[in-house]
Amino acid sequence: MPADAQQRCLVLGGKGFIGSHLIDALLRRGFAVRAFDRANIKPLNDAATAARVEWLDGDFTSEADVAGVLKDCDMVYHLVSTTLPQSSNADPVFDVETNVAGSVRMLTHAVKQGVKKVIFISSGGTVYGIPKNTPISEDHPTNPICSYGITKLAVEKYLHLFRTLHGLDYSVLRLSNPFGERQRIQAAQGAVAVFMGKVLRGEKIEIWGDGSVVRDYIYVGDAVTAMVLAAAYSGDERVLNIGSGVGVSLKEIVNGIEEVTGKKADVTYTAARAFDVPVSVLDTARARRALDWAPTTPFSEALRRLMTSMLAAP
Repeated sequence: MPADAQQRCLVLGGKGFIGSHLIDALLRRGFAVRAFDRANIKPLNDAATAARVEWLDGDFTSEADVAGVLKDCDMVYHLVSTTLPQSSNADPVFDVETNVAGSVRMLTHAVKQGVKKVIFISSGGTVYGIPKNTPISEDHPTNPICSYGITKLAVEKYLHLFRTLHGLDYSVLRLSNPFGERQRIQAAQGAVAVFMGKVLRGEKIEIWGDGSVVRDYIYVGDAVTAMVLAAAYSGDERVLNIGSGVGVSLKEIVNGIEEVTGKKADVTYTAARAFDVPVSVLDTARARRALDWAPTTPFSEALRRLMTSMLAAP
């Protein structure tokens, strides 16, 4: 059912790739949307959509900024991260001070402001560590091998604490590797979009290891559908894997891109990275049951959409 138009959703990280698609979906569902992000980032939404959003700029690590942006919000989507998996181990103290402390401050003020629910976008690719078995269910041991995964897990635990102490409702969505339109192709993460951009520009692709690393890649539209469904979810499941449930290797990404673009990729291989687990594929059965959700976009179709959007970009 459409959401009550009076319900206001706050999207922390609204100028990002995932945040922009989430904003589109929330507006279609009738929510009032407020977005919070850094001032030096431009929104990725089209002008007509952006005009319907209340944009507030600030710093997630600033208590005053976060306290102010929560005012009169019914629900919060927490998509902010100040680190990346591949860089987080270089400065774990910064990771904790910004992501964990920042999130706890946000939750404290959410309780004070009367926020009804927080939906936290966690990391299905890092919180589990090296899998003992695949696909990985939510009950799998959590032994991250990068600080990024540890801080995501810590925020999950604080959400449980705030529910226990204050009754704050929450959902944790352990997202796999989203890709799709609007993804920043010059970014330091997002293999599918980065590889696609390099192939279209005729640039060399550098792959860590031999290309056999397998990940669960989900089309951003399918991931956002799950996020929106989580807003209305009132069941007992607090932690849900959100992924395609299908493993794709780095070599298979390159092959798929070559197929949809008709271009040959120029690939070189370098030393593997210590924090890269060999295989990570999520078991999404719980989310399918709880949210009545399933990913519907095949990998090849999502690649075509990504290519089309890149070719159309100015």
